[in-house]
Formats: sequence, structure tokens, C-alpha cells
Amino acid sequence: MAVDEGISLIITKGSEALDISELVKKVQWKGRKGSSSRTITVNLIDDDGYKHARSGIDVEQGHQCIFSYDGNELFRGIIMKQSQSDKKTMSFTAYDNGIYLANNKDTFCYENKTATEIFRDCCTRFGIPMGEVASCTYKIPDLTKSKTTAFDAIADALSLDFDATGIRHYVASNKGKISLLTRRENILQWVIEPGANLTGYSYTKSIEDIKTRVKMVSKEGTTLAEKSNSSLESKIGIFQEIDQPEESLTTAQINDLIDSMLEEKSTPERTLSVDSIGIPDVVSGIGIYVIIPPLNISRTFYVDEDTHTFEDRSHTMSLKLTFATDVTKEDKSDDSGDYKVGDIVQFKGGYHYVSSTASSPASTNLRPGPAKITLIAKGAKHPYHLIHTDSSTMVYGWVDKGTFTKKEG
Repeated sequence: MAVDEGISLIITKGSEALDISELVKKVQWKGRKGSSSRTITVNLIDDDGYKHARSGIDVEQGHQCIFSYDGNELFRGIIMKQSQSDKKTMSFTAYDNGIYLANNKDTFCYENKTATEIFRDCCTRFGIPMGEVASCTYKIPDLTKSKTTAFDAIADALSLDFDATGIRHYVASNKGKISLLTRRENILQWVIEPGANLTGYSYTKSIEDIKTRVKMVSKEGTTLAEKSNSSLESKIGIFQEIDQPEESLTTAQINDLIDSMLEEKSTPERTLSVDSIGIPDVVSGIGIYVIIPPLNISRTFYVDEDTHTFEDRSHTMSLKLTFATDVTKEDKSDDSGDYKVGDIVQFKGGYHYVSSTASSPASTNLRPGPAKITLIAKGAKHPYHLIHTDSSTMVYGWVDKGTFTKKEG
């Protein structure tokens, strides 16, 4: 079986680095929402042959690996499982350093701390290098987690932050550093559509877990707040959720919480699975734009689960997607500025970027033309996400302030 020319696999054994790319038969690189780390599973030739030797991998020695494709590093992590057979093959599974969040337990007690502060504390406790760290402004009144993992503490903090703000964050690892990222600020310019890169899809919609009203009660059972979606109840009837908020929350905070909960719980669960030509940038946590005319779908989705397969000089991917419902959610920590989501503007031409925090442009010398603001990431390096409205320009990504003007008429 031929080795994909784009694959590079380096094994590090202490201070020694060994290139075993010629032994690789197949690589699966995957991740999913709710998991602390991404993994790769590699199938190797395990035989002494012409111009190559066995890899010599041993999980007990703490061997690590770096996987790159077409010159871009996609994964680095520690090898934690290996299997060998009489068929002269070996497979191993490696985890990025998010695994240290999942495999370290402690007792975590926080009072009036943001999810950002909790994330930093968890990484610092266990010596995990940090990369980009998003700024979460909501102060969580109290979060106590006894004898649990650092990742569970972070996940609970991010859940509480989302309940209060409606803005989602996620944890990701890149080149050996753990980052805390804002989901809606990492909407890529990639489009998946039939005739271009989509090879298959399936779509499911369910109201099995839907709630049409939410009630907040005290420990004594007194109703503190309640809210319902009367329009939805007129169609499907009453489905009620009940919750007990933290005692330290103010009336205003409880009302914000119930608004956020009802918005999320009264939305039908929609899951889209797609198979596509592989795009290395498309991984769990980020957002992409999907167009499927037979389903009347043309919108942004979040990637909840991804599996990338590299084999026989090809790269394919399978994705599980969910609707991005928070992309137009107002950030209450700042004012709206001169522009808002939905404005039609005149793009001046130039660069766009794959994310609001990217260091280098995805495309250059783009032609000018009309575009629509679909997202705003306040305070980011490239704060506006534009999508072209006709073929005069192909802008589809994040741009800098000052790269467009208000469109007249």
C-alpha cells in the first residue's frame, strides 16, 4: 500500500526524533465535543524491510508523536496504546495534551471567578502550557468540585458561563499548548456543498427533549421566575423544565438565566452528518457554512465530532454537525458600535482570515464588492465576519475594522 505523500509522522523518544513516515499505512485523526483531547490512530508496517526498520514504539517509555500533513502540523501528543499482530502490523493511539486535564483529579473550589480564571488555574496546577485564552466576563458565584478531574471543573465553568451569557467556549490543543477559544469567533470561511466537496449526508430533527417552559424555584420550592414559549406550546403542548439557581444570584441574573435556558431548550435538536473531501482546518469546536439545497439548508453549523482519514494519497472527513444558534447572540459586555450583524456593507478588497484571531490571511488580493456581516467578535484582531452577496467578490471570512464601508441605498 502506497504511503500518502503528504503524511509526516515523527516519533520522539526522549531527545531523539525519528521519522517513520514510510511505515505509515493509514491515519485517523479525530475529536468530539465534550472530549478533553483529540486523538490519532495510526496503522504501521511492523517489519524489518528494505530501507526501513521497525518503529520501536513503547508506550511505557512515554514516547510522543507529531503528525503533519502537506507541511502543516495537525497533532502532537503522547502515545498511550499500542497493538501488534502476527500480520506484521502495528497500530497505536496517541492523545494531545488535553489528556492531562482529563487524567488529573483534585478538589476545586472557586468563588466569584470567571471561566477564564478557572481554566488558567486548572492548567497551572498540573503544569500544562497555555496558548490563547478567551476572556469570559461572567463571575460564577460558586463552583465546588470534589475529587474530580480538571476537565470536569472547566466543563462545568463553561456551562455556567453559557447559561449566563449565551456564548459558547471550548478547549483545544495546538502544538503542545492548551487554549480556551470562543466558538463563534472561530467560524471558518470553509463552505461544504454538493458539486464541490460534499460526498454524502444525513439529517435528523427531533423534539424528544424539547421544553416549552422553564421554572426557577428556591430550595424551599418557592417559584422565583418562570417563562414559556407560548407559540411553541400552541403547536406541541406543554413540556416543562424546573431548575434551582444559585442562592447568590440576583433577580436580574435569574431572569437572564431563564431566558438563556428557554432559548436553548425550546429549540428542536437538529443533527446533520456529512462526508466530504478532507479539510484539515475543520475540527470539533469550530463553525463552517453548509449548503444543501434539497434540505433547504444554507447556514452556519458547529462541528461536534470529526474523523479525518488519510490513506492511499487521499484525505476524507466525516462530520457530525449541530446548528449554530448563538452566532447572533448579543455580547452584553460591550456596545454594538457602528455596525451590527445583518448589515450589508461594501468590502474594499484585500484579505480575509479563517478566524477572528488568525495570525496570517487565508486569501489575499480579494476583489471589492458587497457583503453581509454575519458575526461580530468584539475586541478580536479581525472582528467582522463577512460573506459576499454576489460574485463580484469572494470574501468569505473574518476581516479587520476599516476594510469595508456602509453600503449606500
